[in-house]
Amino acid sequence: MGPAAVLHPTCSVRCYSGEHAAHAHGHAQVLYALHGRMELEVAGRAAFVDTTCGMVIPAGTAHAFLAPPGARMFVIDAPDQPGVGRVRRFAIAPEHRAFAASDDAALRLAQILQAPRVLARRAIAPEQLERAVRAALHEDWPTVRMAALCFLSPQRFHARWLALTGRTPQAWLRGERLDAAARELAQGVPLDTVALRTGYASASALAYALRRDRGTGARALRA
Repeated sequence: MGPAAVLHPTCSVRCYSGEHAAHAHGHAQVLYALHGRMELEVAGRAAFVDTTCGMVIPAGTAHAFLAPPGARMFVIDAPDQPGVGRVRRFAIAPEHRAFAASDDAALRLAQILQAPRVLARRAIAPEQLERAVRAALHEDWPTVRMAALCFLSPQRFHARWLALTGRTPQAWLRGERLDAAARELAQGVPLDTVALRTGYASASALAYALRRDRGTGARALRA
């Protein structure tokens, strides 16, 4: 006995991990990421969804996907209706980047179908950049270097990273440096050593950054 027909829109949050072979549904799916991203092949064409853009996959359209561990997707299963009959990429409004069990699936679908279209664009893999930066926090990381790792111009990377994370590349980098510094200081590593390991010119520069951005100091972090 096959799956029950979808008679009205329903929505849910689903966690995915790994690679899944091509398959199709008897209903349309509308999906985007609440956390992470998903690489897709839809009707033989490469695509992706993340927290800034989603996709409409019409009923009967073959699609395969690959998701890193921890990817959380907002998925609407919808019957055939206007707006879901063609593959379409759309922008995610900030207010749609959360989910509540009380959400009205039909209303959310109607709002999404009014969202602006998004042209195909290169995916950003945040975890790859995060690994590279965290492995070399002692080095300089200008925006142009981060952009090059994502194969984007500095201007486009800045805009995409801001939309994806809510922070500029340099604000995100400062957070990464200070997070690492706080962990090492809590382990008793000397301030000057931590400063060198996390990309600060001196112990005083790190101490100033901790006070300015975190409202704390090395002594408090060691307590």
